[in-house]
Amino acid sequence: MEITKLKTAGQAVGTSKKGKVKAFLYSKNIIRNYDLYLLLIPVIAFYIIFCYGPMYGLQLAFKDFVATKGITGSPWVGFKHLSRFMGSPYFLRLIGNTLGISVAQLVFGFPVPIILALMINEVQNTFFKKLVQNITYAPHFLSLVVLVGMVKIFTNRDYGLINYMIEVLGGTRIDFMQSAGWFRPLYVISGIWQSAGWGSIIYIAALAGIDIQLHESAKIDGAGRFQRIWYINLPGILPTIVILLILNVGKLMNVGFEKAFLMQNDLNLSASDIIATYSYRIGIQGAQYSYATAIGLFNSVVNCVLLLTINSISRKVSESSLW
Repeated sequence: MEITKLKTAGQAVGTSKKGKVKAFLYSKNIIRNYDLYLLLIPVIAFYIIFCYGPMYGLQLAFKDFVATKGITGSPWVGFKHLSRFMGSPYFLRLIGNTLGISVAQLVFGFPVPIILALMINEVQNTFFKKLVQNITYAPHFLSLVVLVGMVKIFTNRDYGLINYMIEVLGGTRIDFMQSAGWFRPLYVISGIWQSAGWGSIIYIAALAGIDIQLHESAKIDGAGRFQRIWYINLPGILPTIVILLILNVGKLMNVGFEKAFLMQNDLNLSASDIIATYSYRIGIQGAQYSYATAIGLFNSVVNCVLLLTINSISRKVSESSLW
């Protein structure tokens, strides 16, 4: 027994010594490369100031905010504001519009960068490939104000190019921006046009990492271009597709406020009113800060649940996940 105890103690001492040695070497490594670690400071500061710092204000969702008393001095009201939002007559409309736009973007917009990347990857002419890449990347750098302005000009009932083409083809002019039924298609199509090229970059990079010998072997076996795309390229970028799909599902409730707000008007409000624009009207214009905070918290919780759920499903089905 005593010998066993001595051996156990010796092992513990040895383990602790190894841990101290590792810690010492790690600290020396930090000192040696201190300039590289200093580069982390702006990033860490950014997240602390702009991501974690504002979380202090989440308590407003459970309080009746009084400006003279401040956040800490305002009285607690529990889930009053969350219950008010979920019982609001606008609740179902806001959820429906938000999810409708997000799901449409995911269904129609998510595959486009993948298809575009596969097509660009098959182009042999270097000049033409670079030209296509530059043309498809360019819309990403347009501001949303410019983008919405272009949409309004092209769809204008009186002088818009799209209405002119409709009239030439024998149709009647459509007031796109004043129609609730056209809001979602315009939102999604303009978003695809703006982001497809930029979104394809990561897939092109993933395709570049596929072993060229796989394609050469497939060619020897008589595989055609589409067969190689289907059986080599797509499986090769599948982990990337899964990860990006998880991230996109995890932000289903985060429809961009700026674009929806710029495209919104009184006549298309029934289709364009989403959680973000409603929060703006309630919180900024209506000065109901606690209620708006509760709405934002509800939105974030739903996104978090969606992210955890889709990540868990992906890990079981495809063995690819964020964690």
